[in-house]
Amino acid sequence: MKSRKLERKPLSFSTTMRNPERIVLFIENLKEFEGKILTKEIIMKIVEKLIKNKLYVPLYIKRIPHLKKIFENDTKSFSEKEIKGIIENSPQNHKEAGFEKGWDSRFDTWYKLSKEFGFIYYEMEKPIEISQTGHMLCDAYSGSENDNSGEKIQKIFLNALMKYNIDNPCRRNLNKNVPIPLLLNVLKKLKSDKEENGAGIFKKELPFLICWKNNDADKLYEYIKKFRKSYGYTASNEIVYEKCLELLENKNEKRFKMKQIIQESVDDLIRKLRITGIFSLRGIGRFVDINELEKNKIEYIIKNYSKCKTYKTEYEFYKYMGEMDLNIINIENNINYETIETIKLVALKNFATKYENKEIIKELECLEKDRNSKNEFLKLIDNPTRLEFLTSLILTKNYPNLIIKPNYSIDDEGNPTFTAKGGIADIEVYDEKSDVLVEVTLIKNRQQSIIEIPAITRHLVELNKKSEKENIFSIFIAPNIHEDTKYMCEFTKYRKNLDIKPYTISNFAKKIKFEGSILEFLN
Repeated sequence: MKSRKLERKPLSFSTTMRNPERIVLFIENLKEFEGKILTKEIIMKIVEKLIKNKLYVPLYIKRIPHLKKIFENDTKSFSEKEIKGIIENSPQNHKEAGFEKGWDSRFDTWYKLSKEFGFIYYEMEKPIEISQTGHMLCDAYSGSENDNSGEKIQKIFLNALMKYNIDNPCRRNLNKNVPIPLLLNVLKKLKSDKEENGAGIFKKELPFLICWKNNDADKLYEYIKKFRKSYGYTASNEIVYEKCLELLENKNEKRFKMKQIIQESVDDLIRKLRITGIFSLRGIGRFVDINELEKNKIEYIIKNYSKCKTYKTEYEFYKYMGEMDLNIINIENNINYETIETIKLVALKNFATKYENKEIIKELECLEKDRNSKNEFLKLIDNPTRLEFLTSLILTKNYPNLIIKPNYSIDDEGNPTFTAKGGIADIEVYDEKSDVLVEVTLIKNRQQSIIEIPAITRHLVELNKKSEKENIFSIFIAPNIHEDTKYMCEFTKYRKNLDIKPYTISNFAKKIKFEGSILEFLN
C-alpha cells in the first residue's frame, strides 16, 4: 500500500484522553498485560476489562435498558455473557494506521496519547511496556496519600510535554519543532521587548505556534510582531485561519477545519500547558505567559530541551520520553510559601468580586452533571481543579468573615493550575470557634468511600489533636453521595466522634448563605 505523502500538519493531541485521571485509569487496566505480546486476543481481553470496569461505554449499553441500569449502578457488574454481547453488538467502524479496522484500532485510539507521552509502548506482536514515568504517574494517583500529589503529577506531565516533538515517529508531520521549549523561547523574547505589553502570547496567536513549521523561535517571534502591527489584538478568526493555512502550505479547508485550528486545538493546548504548572494565564485567559513562580524550571528547560532531535523509530522515541528527568522533580520554585499564599488569596478575593453567585452555581452544576463549561476562562481549567477553585470561590464570596485557605497550585497571577497535593485538605476554613476541612471530588461511585473518607478521617483526627477550637468537622462534596460513603461518614462519627457531612454539589450550593454561619453545614 502506498504511504501518504508527508505534509505539514497542526500540533494536535488526541482529545480522547483529555483528563489526566482517565489516562491513568486506562494505564492501570493495562498493567496485568505488561510484558505480554500484543495480539488480537490480548486486545480483546483489554477491551473486555475496560467495559467491565465501565471505562468505555459503547452506545449499545445506553440503548438496552437493563444494561444501562447496570452501568448506572456501581454496585452491579456486567457478567461475562453480557460483556461478550456488548462487544458483538458494538462493531467499531474505525481504522488507525498499523491496526486492523475494528476493536484493534479502537485500542490504539485509547492508548495513542499515552504512547506518545512515553507512558506506555505497544506494537502488534511486540511486548507491552509501561515506562518509568507511566508507573510513576499511576503511583502518584493510586499510591499512599502522600504520593498522591498534584505537584508530582504536574512534573510527570511537564517531563513529557517539554520533550515532545511535533514530528515524532508516531506522527507523519513535515513540521519539525519541540513546541513547549519553542513557546518558552518566544515568550521570553516578547517579555524582553519593550514595545510589547508584557502579557505573553495572545490566545488568537497560539494557532501560529500550532502550525509553525520549524524550531526557529526568532522567526516565530518576528511573525507575531508583524501580525500585531497589522491587526493588533482584533484580528478575526477568518484572518487567523487564513494565515494558518498559509503556514501549513495547504488550501484544503475540509482537511484542516477552522474550528479545529482556531478553537479546539488552542483550548486543548492551553489545558496541556496548564497541567505543567510553568505557564500563567493573563487577562482572564486571553493571554498565555511564563509563570514567574517557576522561572528556575523554565530556564532549565530552555537550556536543555530547546534543540529539536530526530528519532528513527517509535520505540526509540518512547525510551526517550519515558525516562524521567529527575532535575524537573528536584528544582524548587523561586518564591517562598508565604508569597504564594498571598498571591492566591488576593486573586481569589478578586474573582469573588467578578463572579456572581448565580454564575458560580451554574458552573458547579456543570461539573455535577458532567457538562462542558461555556466560560472562556473556566473551561481552560481541568475539571477536578475547577471544582476546588469554584468551591473556594463561593465560600470566599459568601463568608467574608471566615478565613478560606484553598490548597490548589497556582500560577503567578493566582489562577489555579492543579489540585491540592496529597496529605492536606483541599480547602481549609477557619474562624474563632471552628476549624473546618472541605474536601471535594468528582468521583461518583463507591470509590468515594475507599479513597476519600479514610483520608478525611485521618485529616480530622490530626486536626482534632492540635486544635483548641469548639467545632472541628469536615464537609465532603461530590456530584452524588454513594450509600457506602454515607455509611463510612457514620462510622467515623461512631468510632472517632468526628463529623464528616456529605453534600452533593447542588445541595452544597443551596446551603450557602451570605454572611451565614459555617456551622449550618453541621445540620
